[in-house]
Amino acid sequence: EVLQNHVLEAQVFHTEFGTGVAILTGAFRFSLATNIDDLKLRRLPEVPGLQQPPGCWAVLSQDRVTVVLLAVGPELFLLDNTSCSAVVRDCGASGPCLCEKFCEFNSAIRSPPKQMCPRPSWKGLGATWDSGRYPCPWQEVGSVGFEVPSNPTRSMFPVPGWCWALLVSQCCTQGGGSRCRGHPCSGPASQVCFIPISTEASQEIFRIASMAPGALLLEAQKEYEKESQKADEYLREIREQQLLPEAVGQCIEAAGYEHEPQTQKSLLRAASFGKCFLDKFPPEGFVRMCQDLRVLNAIRDYQIGIPLTFTQYKQLTIEVLLDRLVLRRLYPLAIRICEFLRLPEIQGVSRILAHWACSKVQQKDKSDEEVAQAINHKLGDTPGISYSEIATRAYDCGRAELAIKLLEYEPRSGEQVPLLLKMKRSKLALGKAIESGDTDL
Repeated sequence: EVLQNHVLEAQVFHTEFGTGVAILTGAFRFSLATNIDDLKLRRLPEVPGLQQPPGCWAVLSQDRVTVVLLAVGPELFLLDNTSCSAVVRDCGASGPCLCEKFCEFNSAIRSPPKQMCPRPSWKGLGATWDSGRYPCPWQEVGSVGFEVPSNPTRSMFPVPGWCWALLVSQCCTQGGGSRCRGHPCSGPASQVCFIPISTEASQEIFRIASMAPGALLLEAQKEYEKESQKADEYLREIREQQLLPEAVGQCIEAAGYEHEPQTQKSLLRAASFGKCFLDKFPPEGFVRMCQDLRVLNAIRDYQIGIPLTFTQYKQLTIEVLLDRLVLRRLYPLAIRICEFLRLPEIQGVSRILAHWACSKVQQKDKSDEEVAQAINHKLGDTPGISYSEIATRAYDCGRAELAIKLLEYEPRSGEQVPLLLKMKRSKLALGKAIESGDTDL
């Protein structure tokens, strides 16, 4: 069916089985596979009355069950493996609204939602309407219906206050939060904003009147800087409950999910202050967090423009981040990160320099001699660098003379001769083979 009717829309989602994909075909039927590594498309039941692509749809996965939620006119439908059911509002047993359609819960909002965005925990989703200006709050999607507030107010929605003045036209879930774009008609507010999801440690520390160990340790450190005796009182309270290791751990964890460097420093100073009173606290977690935050703050700079969250950074891995920096030709930053994290040269600096050299040979505004000297001056005898690979790239770019000059810096004759033969420089290849003394060449 997919081959016959083609693919109209597709969405990628993540489950405990791996990365999945859901497809809407030209016949307006949904098919999905929960693991693209073992691609087995499963066709879902037909949606009644669906004669055109739905206004919006989202894929939800929980407890090994994957469903598709879609808007068709004024109704929402939930597709599972065996059936297609209309989503209704769950008001409990208090009234007749059990059969009331979701989009009609509020007389001011009778149109279908324009955007759906699954929650990072995959236990709910958010939706927006053009007419209502209200994002639907995160709610649990149950087997019977979808719970929504009957009288939505601003206090119900976990987004910044300034967001209420604009119409959300785009929203996508990312690791550690949601990225939203305002409607173009809202002027400067149409810029992209990121709404982070607070971790439990951050909530415990920054909650008003919190008595969590991390909150007390943060206050103790602040009072210590003021040279106040309250620092000893806070610290004594934590130690009496034997919660000092937990307090240090909370501060370290919360620092990773904060975007403001000053807040990060405050939390890390509190963690360092608490560690002084512990005999056997492993320092690896604290050191690793400091390193991760320095890398994150460097790439979040407006001149770099990669605003990753801590969750995204860990999922991405440092190797993939370096690849992205290299593809954007941010070689100095990539090298500084490798040196700061003390990565092996073959995995870090050497690989980046090799990519830089391959990019350098494509510059047409400089002579072959200048490019060859610049590459040799920068690379030298760096371990893990193959001049023959760089020469091959130069030859593929149509710069045969540059490739020959680069091969002069290649110490291994076994790497020189095959490329020279490929370039039809037989006499030069024969001379290199004789000089090497290798009879196999």
